[in-house]
Order: sequence, then C-alpha cells, then structure tokens
Amino acid sequence: MHQLIKYVEAICNPQPAHTFPNFKAGDTINVHVKIQEGNKVRIQQFQGAVIQRKNPNTNGETFTVRKVSKEIGVERIFPLLCPNIEKIEVKRKGRIRRARIYYLRGKQGKAARIKELR
Repeated sequence: MHQLIKYVEAICNPQPAHTFPNFKAGDTINVHVKIQEGNKVRIQQFQGAVIQRKNPNTNGETFTVRKVSKEIGVERIFPLLCPNIEKIEVKRKGRIRRARIYYLRGKQGKAARIKELR
C-alpha cells in the first residue's frame, strides 16, 4: 500500500525536466533559447535584467527579461517550464527593493543601472 501511494504521488507531481538556478527580479541572467529556422535548430542567448516573475511555484510560472539593444529596450517573456529553454545562467545578483521593477522602462543610461548584491 505504501509503495502504491508513492507511485501515485510521483505520477501526480512530476519533477520538471530542467532545474534552473534561483533568480529574482533585478538579477542579470543569460537565457539560452532554442530557435528553429526551417530544419535547423540553433541556440540563441538573451541576456538582460529580470523585470518580474509571475505565478511563482506553479506550472504557469513566467519571467520577463529586459535588455537594451542599440538604444532600444527589448523585453521578452519566457515560461519557466518551456522546453525551448536550454539553460539559464545568473550573471549578477541585483539589489532592489521591489518584486516588479517596471520603473526601468522609463530610465536609460546610468539611471537604469541596478546595484550589485554583495
């Protein structure tokens, strides 16, 4: 009976295919994403600051990454359990006081910097 309960719990609560490092809003991360062009698959890196994490600890958890490319802000929303995410690297830990740092959208240059956690 005990083995049956463990078996049912394992089926109902499957472990995610990937284990990613802990990160939060304000951290600078590098996301390796699989891009399919025709019949070729390549890895594209998207490096930027994490603006927010939505629906934490659920299957629908997403996170938003913002980067500035050629003076244009680019934001991308990634589902955490997406099979197209190869890996996530944490480059810097940021020191902020908010869970969602939307105020970065209105800032540019040195004003958009995030202090590093020491």
